[in-house]
Amino acid sequence: MNGWMGKILRVDLTRGTVVEEPLDAEVAKAFIGGRGLGVYYLLKEVDPACEPLSPENALIMATGPLTGTGAPTGARYMVMTKSPLTGALTCSNSGGRFPTELKRAGYDAVILTGRAADPVYLWINDGKAELRPAGHLWGKTTHEATDALKAETDPAARVACIGPAGEKQVLFAAIINDRDRAAGRSGVGAVMGAKNLKAVVVRGTGKVSLADPERFKAFNKQVLDRFNEANKKTPLGLRINGTAGVVMATQNLGVLPTKNWQQGTFDGWEGIWGGTLTEKYLVTNKACFSCPIACGRVTKVEVPGFEGEGEGPEYETIYAMGSNCMIDNLAAVIKANYLCNELGLDTITMGATVACAMELVDRGYLSEEEVGRSLKWGDGEALVELTRLTGYREGFGDRLAEASFRLAGRYGHPELAMVSKKQEFPGYEPRGCQAMGLAYATSPIGGSHMRGDPAYFELFGIPEPVDPHQWEGKARLMKLWQDLSCVIDSAGLCIFFAVRNLVKPQLDVPPEGIMEYLNAATGAGFSLEEVIAAGDRIATAERLFLVRAGFSRKDDTLPDRLTKEPAPMGPAKGMVCHLEEMLDEYYQVQKWDDSGIPSEEKISEMGLGGL
Repeated sequence: MNGWMGKILRVDLTRGTVVEEPLDAEVAKAFIGGRGLGVYYLLKEVDPACEPLSPENALIMATGPLTGTGAPTGARYMVMTKSPLTGALTCSNSGGRFPTELKRAGYDAVILTGRAADPVYLWINDGKAELRPAGHLWGKTTHEATDALKAETDPAARVACIGPAGEKQVLFAAIINDRDRAAGRSGVGAVMGAKNLKAVVVRGTGKVSLADPERFKAFNKQVLDRFNEANKKTPLGLRINGTAGVVMATQNLGVLPTKNWQQGTFDGWEGIWGGTLTEKYLVTNKACFSCPIACGRVTKVEVPGFEGEGEGPEYETIYAMGSNCMIDNLAAVIKANYLCNELGLDTITMGATVACAMELVDRGYLSEEEVGRSLKWGDGEALVELTRLTGYREGFGDRLAEASFRLAGRYGHPELAMVSKKQEFPGYEPRGCQAMGLAYATSPIGGSHMRGDPAYFELFGIPEPVDPHQWEGKARLMKLWQDLSCVIDSAGLCIFFAVRNLVKPQLDVPPEGIMEYLNAATGAGFSLEEVIAAGDRIATAERLFLVRAGFSRKDDTLPDRLTKEPAPMGPAKGMVCHLEEMLDEYYQVQKWDDSGIPSEEKISEMGLGGL
């Protein structure tokens, strides 16, 4: 095979066995790779009703056919499993260098099942793989474990591992690769910890073969030239300020979630936005493999009490730990971000859960005695301390480790948890950007914008402006972007580059650029219709997994705060998110019934009857 490596690595942790199997070429074309392969194997082999932290659940790490090829931003992999946070599917995405190393070691995916009797790690070295004892690594932070694993395998190896949070099965534990890059959402690290798997360590020196190297090279140059020209205009300011630059945009548009989503503007925004990060704390920017954007931030803090160095924070972290907690102390946000990377925590859920706790205290539902310290809006020291306690499940951190839905429910006020399907939202207020509310509610993993990001067209006018306050017609746009995100994630590309550069000015024109890359790399002869169908097929397969896990329209929801309480200030003042109106249209566009279940016609159309 070209583009694909043609091999899957199966690891049975219960039996301690590691075996290879061929990747079926028809499955590869139908599901592309990455996210598509992950849901294919989950739907085929895992009972969607299983307990997420049981040995019956599987954890799948999958690359795409463009991962490691040199295609700009072709550096992503997906971690797929059933989530302990939501009970739904999850597909957590990460970049850096680890995905390319895994691909070049010879594998399109690693499927991990069962549970090891004692802690282990998986060592993959250019097509050879073995399980090794990891008892001596248990309890170590991700940074400590990474350093130790490189020392005992290969200094050039790449590591994806869990920290104490994953070991202790914090429900939003992350898998951290390349020290500071996170497959962060939905508790994938907790599943890894439940399997007694500390790390996957990879050394790969092979190459990804291309079906037509000259065609690939020529098209790659066109796209790079086009991107470099656009980059002179610093799209979204990503090279200069990273994603943290988005704070200015969301603040100006009134969609920067603040005070646990009570409002969409934050008076202290200038203290936490990307310009301040660049001016005070940036050491250098950093790119994933084959990425011309370099939006990553290498930072250093020397403020007493918050000292540290590492990568980040990203926009979502800054919203969750900054404006959402009313914290304008960027040093505190950066320090909490460092702790999340070292302990293995999802920064979005961590910050949002602290914000939920702050509101519970503010309203008198939770006492500071139970928290074990004072907890008031704007307290950066509390954020840092509670993040550390959560990673180790110590003190009140043991309750925060259950995330905001369970925390708010414990104290009798689940309405204060800003979640969909029990997962906390990223940083865009849907009262001011209507399609984002639909994206959150219908995302297969719960609250997420990365399963089809309407911020591009609602907030940034890409590929063309769309009124963010309008809800009619958003269902059709949302489906197109969700299907496109399936293709992007499955191909192994990053959404930043792929959406901005490979979609024509009209959103309803299919992604010809991705098709060209796929055909030059794989030689599979994708037609436009097949690329479009693959995105739809993957999204439908994910919905089928959710349906079999017991999800339906009743779970495609948003909190009353967003659908019934008008925004109190800013450009969206007086507005609510019109979710129910958009859902009716969305289900029709998807060919789902009124309960949100795909029709038999749709299942047959997508060729999913066998699953």
